[in-house]
Amino acid sequence: MRFVFFTNTPAHVHLYKHAVDRLERGGHDVLVLGRDYGCTVALLDRYDLPYRLYGSCGTTKGSLFRNLPRHYARIAPAVRSFDPDVIFGVGAYAAHAGLVGRAPAVLILDSEPTSLDHAVSRPFAAAFLTPHAFGKDLGENHYQFRGFCETAYLHPDAYRPNPAIREDLGLADDEAFVLLRFNAFGSHHDVGQSGFTPDQRRQLVETFADHATVFVSDEGGTLDLDSLPAREFDIHPALLHDALSAARLVVTDTQTVCTEAALLGTPVVRSNSFVGDEDMGNFTELERRGLVVNTPDFEEVVSTGVGVLLDDSIGDAWRRRRDEYVGGLVDLTEVIVAVAEAGGETAVPGLERWRRGTERATPDRSTPLTDKST
Repeated sequence: MRFVFFTNTPAHVHLYKHAVDRLERGGHDVLVLGRDYGCTVALLDRYDLPYRLYGSCGTTKGSLFRNLPRHYARIAPAVRSFDPDVIFGVGAYAAHAGLVGRAPAVLILDSEPTSLDHAVSRPFAAAFLTPHAFGKDLGENHYQFRGFCETAYLHPDAYRPNPAIREDLGLADDEAFVLLRFNAFGSHHDVGQSGFTPDQRRQLVETFADHATVFVSDEGGTLDLDSLPAREFDIHPALLHDALSAARLVVTDTQTVCTEAALLGTPVVRSNSFVGDEDMGNFTELERRGLVVNTPDFEEVVSTGVGVLLDDSIGDAWRRRRDEYVGGLVDLTEVIVAVAEAGGETAVPGLERWRRGTERATPDRSTPLTDKST
């Protein structure tokens, strides 16, 4: 059989990398259509995926829309010539490629606020696959799996931490470190959204540097680290998950890195304008499980982070909660491969029809994030 996978961002490379490998080893033909965005190409090369670039995109809000015509002009002939049996992706590119290639398009996504993408994809998608915590109904072809998009590569069956990561980062064996990840807010779904201000970013660095080594991963590249007690996170992006796993604390205004840290059992604080009553299901579910602190209050970000750095037991408790929860989630790669080999059909183990409210199976976390909360 023949399959096309779209990797528009670095997260999409991780989402599909193991499925691509499994399908190729199973004798299938696979084409990965990638976009040169952030470190996407570096990851495609690192994992030796059979990719072809359809275009590029910057981190500014206007870059995507300026490049759309050229992207589609390259995607359409590539899909037609490859003649896939099933197409996998996250949004409109894959859905519209399904129309061009006359193949079912299976979209795997986890963000409720991307309404424009949902609207332009829905008429052309054969199926939407979302986490069990996803809180928006996408129609009769909407299915859910018990997990997160990140369980395609961070499920315990799929991921083992790299013991050499501290050496890669230039750290002593017992040296505590904090990873700060800042978003560029340049995607179309980030319009009108925001995270930490420049002053808040500097305050985070200066405060946490009193307690641990601080690494900064700044997607927009706007923070001047020369004047701050921090180091740039400048090792290969494929090592990010190893760093997240080894960190004492992660603080971020991004989405994916928050979920990744939570699934690795690392204390993580997330703060951006998405946080609130209408927050995405992923994050409300992970907070209920005691694996994420979501807050729009900057002072709470600082106090929670300092509390984690001053109390070793918090990290131990966090990991115990993670072990109890993540072991019951599906390895999403198994689901993707099953759907692919079934020709896009969704009657496979690990999938069921989406139904509202499945993410509320457990009560809210109501105890402090200490060893007593496990």
